[in-house]
Amino acid sequence: MSSSDKTLPRRGCPPTPSLPHTGGRAALSRRSLLLAPLALAACGFTPAYAPGGAATALLGTVRAQDPTDKNGFDLVERLEERLGRPENHRYDLAYTITTEAVGVGITTENDITRYNLKGVIEYTLSDRATGARLAGGRVQSFTAYSATGSTVAGLAAEEDAAYRLMRILADQITARLIAVSPSLP
Repeated sequence: MSSSDKTLPRRGCPPTPSLPHTGGRAALSRRSLLLAPLALAACGFTPAYAPGGAATALLGTVRAQDPTDKNGFDLVERLEERLGRPENHRYDLAYTITTEAVGVGITTENDITRYNLKGVIEYTLSDRATGARLAGGRVQSFTAYSATGSTVAGLAAEEDAAYRLMRILADQITARLIAVSPSLP
């Protein structure tokens, strides 16, 4: 790098202040904490749910397809928590849920004591008026639950894991929809 390269002005975000370390733990000074929002504002960062933010165009406008099972109800419940109930229905959200329980904890007696619940959702956001596909994709994640204890405890743990999984997947869908919302009609 030549000496003339060092004198060129930098563009974009200001440099991030380094975090002081004390005893292996990061510690933020009060000044750094107060200046962080200013640094983000200088980069053009705006919160998604702020007035005029990316998510405001989606609030109350996305109607998820009617659920047909418990997983669908849990998914739609979380989507409506994040995006609001559809009052000004502009977009339709179609989805397909696939889940699979995989035994991961196996004893020497060949009994399964722990399961991973894997889930995949393929979704499509379309314009209600024209039916045109506007966005879509595939999200996936997993949760785990223990199968030890009574039958009732195992069923309760499995149901709770499915509930948590649908919330995780709904949050992923919401994040992706917010990311593409500036390009939506």
